[in-house]
Amino acid sequence: MKPTLYVLAAGMGSRYGGLKQLDGVGPSGETIMDYSIFDAVNAGFGKIVFVIRSIFEQDFKEKIVSKYEHIVPVEIVFQELDKLPEGFALNPERVKPWGTNHAVMMAKDVIKEPFAVINADDYYGRESFQILADFLNSKHDKDNEYCMVGYRLCNTLSESGAVARGICVKDENGNLTSVVERTHIERIDGVVKFKNEDGTFTEVDEMSPVSMNMWGFTPDYFKHSDDFFVEFLKENADNIKAEFFIPLMVNHLINNGTSTVQVLDTPSKWFGVTYAEDRPSVVAKLQDLADNGTYPTPLFK
Repeated sequence: MKPTLYVLAAGMGSRYGGLKQLDGVGPSGETIMDYSIFDAVNAGFGKIVFVIRSIFEQDFKEKIVSKYEHIVPVEIVFQELDKLPEGFALNPERVKPWGTNHAVMMAKDVIKEPFAVINADDYYGRESFQILADFLNSKHDKDNEYCMVGYRLCNTLSESGAVARGICVKDENGNLTSVVERTHIERIDGVVKFKNEDGTFTEVDEMSPVSMNMWGFTPDYFKHSDDFFVEFLKENADNIKAEFFIPLMVNHLINNGTSTVQVLDTPSKWFGVTYAEDRPSVVAKLQDLADNGTYPTPLFK
């Protein structure tokens, strides 16, 4: 059974407003998400599942799903604020989604095989999808052995300004032990540095692995998430800003010894539209990838 690709498109552009995943940046109007689907299918993923808000269903089906459904099975699930465990009620003042791991939980009824989780609006690179597919194909009938694709920090920087990155710490076996969030990282005079709370800068190894929200799980992850979400809500149900993030869930499983998360190195260069000024660079990079034959134009015929 081939692994499944689970695409987090729930907010449909909540960082930037509007249906950002529909923004054409490729030579033939392709979205960044189109490249992820193309790379995943070629790496051997056998199904694509999107999580979205139900209010975007019609547009999403017409403009997104219609492009893929002739080459790979596609399903849609919905993340809504009121999808909570029995015994919990939605605070009527809450408008913010419950976070990325809540979005992952929406797929438990349609994913029964090893699966990858990615953001819809990040370019990950074909090598990363192949590395992830190879790992997941080795995990059928295994539980609690997960992975994260660790990008080299130097391959994730923005040319337009500082970025926030989670720098990963590994043990001697290459398993994730912690993620240290650095909210301001940039290259200064040729050296990659992060800003400390006092405003000073500290040099960081530009080859350090960082998380770009590209994960690999097996289906047992859903049960772990259901259980821990109850504990999360006991403390945060009335906090209208609290979010149930994937790293929060992963850290819980690592810290209590339930699961391991192998950090997989990738040579791929990540890019995305962190700043509005990044868009021309993204367009140029995708044009270069088409010109050198990495991708056909158009991607889907």
